[in-house]
Amino acid sequence: MTDNPASDLTLEEKASLTSGADFWTTKAIDRAGIPSIMMTDGPHGLRKQAGGTDHLGLASSVPATCFPPAVGIGSSWDPELIERVGAAIGVEAAIEDVAVVLGPGINIKRSPLCGRNFEYFSEDPIVSGVLGAASVRGVQSQGVGTSLKHFAANNQEFDRMRSSSDVDPRPLREIYLRGFERVVKDAAPWTVMCSYNRLNGVWTSEDPWLLTSVLRDEWGFDGLVVSDWGAVNDRVAGVAAGLDLEMPASGGRTDAQLVAAVRAGELAESVLDTAASRAIDLVRKSERRPVVAGPLDVDAHHALAREAAGRSIVLLKNDGGVLPLTPSQKVAVIGAFAAEPRFQGAGSSLINPTRVDAALDALRAVAGDAVSYAPGFAVEGGAIAASGRSAEELRAEAVSAASSAEVAVVFLGLPAAEESEGFDREHIDLPAAQLALLDAVLEVNANTVVVLSNGGVVALPFADRVPAIVESWLLGQAGGSAVADVLYGTVNPSGKLTETVPVRLEDNPSYGNFPGEFGHVRYGEGLLVGYRWYDAKGLEVTFPFGFGLSYTTFAYGEATASVTEGGDIAVSFPLTNTGGRDGREVAQVYVSLAGSIAQRAPRELKAFSSVELAAGESRTVEVVVRREDLAYWDIRVDRFVVEGGEYTVEVAASSRDIRSTVAVAVEGDAVVLPLTMNSSIGDVVAHPVAGPIVMGALGGFMGELTGADSSAASMMPNDEAMQKMMASFPIGRLVGFPGIDVTYEQVEQLLAAANAGAVPQG
Repeated sequence: MTDNPASDLTLEEKASLTSGADFWTTKAIDRAGIPSIMMTDGPHGLRKQAGGTDHLGLASSVPATCFPPAVGIGSSWDPELIERVGAAIGVEAAIEDVAVVLGPGINIKRSPLCGRNFEYFSEDPIVSGVLGAASVRGVQSQGVGTSLKHFAANNQEFDRMRSSSDVDPRPLREIYLRGFERVVKDAAPWTVMCSYNRLNGVWTSEDPWLLTSVLRDEWGFDGLVVSDWGAVNDRVAGVAAGLDLEMPASGGRTDAQLVAAVRAGELAESVLDTAASRAIDLVRKSERRPVVAGPLDVDAHHALAREAAGRSIVLLKNDGGVLPLTPSQKVAVIGAFAAEPRFQGAGSSLINPTRVDAALDALRAVAGDAVSYAPGFAVEGGAIAASGRSAEELRAEAVSAASSAEVAVVFLGLPAAEESEGFDREHIDLPAAQLALLDAVLEVNANTVVVLSNGGVVALPFADRVPAIVESWLLGQAGGSAVADVLYGTVNPSGKLTETVPVRLEDNPSYGNFPGEFGHVRYGEGLLVGYRWYDAKGLEVTFPFGFGLSYTTFAYGEATASVTEGGDIAVSFPLTNTGGRDGREVAQVYVSLAGSIAQRAPRELKAFSSVELAAGESRTVEVVVRREDLAYWDIRVDRFVVEGGEYTVEVAASSRDIRSTVAVAVEGDAVVLPLTMNSSIGDVVAHPVAGPIVMGALGGFMGELTGADSSAASMMPNDEAMQKMMASFPIGRLVGFPGIDVTYEQVEQLLAAANAGAVPQG
């Protein structure tokens, strides 16, 4: 970007470039050769509205491939797959002359109740950041921009356009911003979308700390910041804070406010120049994309959607090897979702699919007449609901089908009306009618497989009674075929959970602090989000973070770890497919530090690798834990700090299935805090300059208190209780105590010299 591409524009023209022309496009300035560009919703497909426009998926859009939403494809833990899907979305956007796809969304799944969790990857920032960066790379490889969203701390839908997310500095940096930082630094998205909410009382659309100090000054972002649609509270304050583009159009009203503010001296014209220049730069980037002629290869993209959906499925349970099925088995398929699939969430990400595969059709394509079907329950608005059949009739038919089958495959899930953008879920339970249906089926056929369709985790009270559970999430338009692929073993399931499945909603860390009240939601759980909480509290979970089964088995060898020249931790371990099927394992690396000076979870995910292995194949897997990901946010110095010490590195199949452990010593970052009269004795003793002097000066006093030798070497007493008490005693309050032969002025001189880095003489 040149220093000021907007220098030849009038004040009014500059202002016009910083807001939309309509709902989806930016304004053009023909005389300056600046065309209009189009943005459209994503993130798991293209939602280009052809006629009427809106932001909630109400108006129709052009047909596009509906790939698995983030809740599904995130479970693949595979950046390469996600990058390929992103590239396909980029191709579709280019064919439709769309400059920017609004996505990916990488907000943390703080609560399972968030109505938009189906659009987000994980409860963990490393997973969200790595997979989000892959999505950005894929889309932008086609000369189409992305919009990383929703920045930041947008973790609920309730009152999302007004509520303040009140987050302490450490969890904000380590949990809620870390994924955004990863994507910005690794993948350079063309745009970042600020969220609706306030952050610690400040609208994100007008927060200079967030949009400029953090995003640009600290992370080096050089793209454009766009508002979420309708997120601008004060346009002038927003531009001053670093918001470059307001969407959608305001009819010129807020453009006029900018012009007036510049002329009144309330906004420097140079600030407006910067925003306009970023808008021009975005246009120029889009102009460099080669012209892509259609038509779309619908079949190829549908095949990719099917592959991605198969990789998204998580096999949660498979007792007795119930799965995979064989085509000769007599199977009763039960549940309306099998014939009327729910494959995406509602709201702004609603894709008009090029086609939709139903699982029932795909199962019958494999096994023909061996597959019978009973809807069991009605889906609102579906064919069964329209038939007028009673719940009792549907259940009786399902029980009859199950009783005469070798295996019952029961499709359960959340109705579309229970999870959507714009509102949160009220509970995590499956509908009572569906649970009653499952109970009735289990009474006549214990050989039952449950297949779930849901955009967020659900309670599974039947987990100990059903031999097989398949979590199929929302899988996009090819999900029905992908489910059949997994059930019949054409695809070996390899997905793993990117969020914990709790026993009860009440066990979730946000419970009691979600969704807040009176315009504020307090993130009271702090750092202990998701699995960090369940592990720290020792809580039972239904299925842990990172968990997922396969039709084969994997053995992990002993891990080794070493610190690289750049300070990263290189982890290496053998991984063997010990079963009879080709498969894929998601190996995870967790890190902990015993005795840390800062609060930490028992373990935190820091790296992972999706490894494909043929039956019997063994391979050495190498994973790198980045040094910056070891850092905690030190509130004393307002920066990330790597604490030195011996780190425990755990190679695992899930957060609660540790396969190999190794220790590695990591050199820490220097943190020398200024000493004051309120600094504790422990702080002063630890100081490289003041410590030895204070130890000598206090030795006699400590000896009097404890009977210990008064030499400097024994300054800290052997009495453990006294050690703890004196370590936190303010140094300035010791003056005047018996045995302390120093004055207040001498302590001041010592502290001043220590802060200057020099030892006082005499």
